[in-house]
Amino acid sequence: MRKLSAKWIPKCLNADQKRQWCHSSEQSLEFVLHDPNDFLSRLVPMDETWLHHYDPETKQQSMEWWHSGSLHPKKFRVQKSIGKVLAWTFWDQEGILLIDYLPKGQTINAEFYSSLLVQLKDILKEKRRGKFTKGVLFLHDNAPAHRALATQKILTYLGFQCLDHPPYSPDLAPSDYHLFPGLKKTLERSPFFVRSGGHCCRGDQVGRTTF
Repeated sequence: MRKLSAKWIPKCLNADQKRQWCHSSEQSLEFVLHDPNDFLSRLVPMDETWLHHYDPETKQQSMEWWHSGSLHPKKFRVQKSIGKVLAWTFWDQEGILLIDYLPKGQTINAEFYSSLLVQLKDILKEKRRGKFTKGVLFLHDNAPAHRALATQKILTYLGFQCLDHPPYSPDLAPSDYHLFPGLKKTLERSPFFVRSGGHCCRGDQVGRTTF
């Protein structure tokens, strides 16, 4: 006999949610099996994340080489800044398409999100003209602003084909494992704030945010 602790799982799913997971996986697999390159070239994911005005380095990032006889270094704990801003990010396999920030006092609603989708269409026409010929496969999560009727209408008007995102699924969130950690690493240990017009200000340098 041995004593085991329970394994944490993201969410306790009911039968309908599990069925939706299977359907979403089969849908994505069908696209990939048909033509993997075509699937990736058409895919445009979207996600949002909070960016703190000051994000200190972690204990792991502060590691240094020391001799075996050296005293163990000490590091004082530094908290993240209270001030933060919500960044909306759209990208594809070639890189970042659009980064926008939630203005102070702005509510996250279907109207605001729809305006971002219109901006995305203009950027795709300018930078990724071939995507509209093949058809855009758009992936976003199940946030209320994304599921609103007004948002669904604008997606249909723009001609975006939405991939199904299963509830509480970490599998279809590549931004959490690849994009956002690198983005935050670029900004960490360097105070910044966001001005109107989507400009990121860091110290005395001001410029359009690109990663």
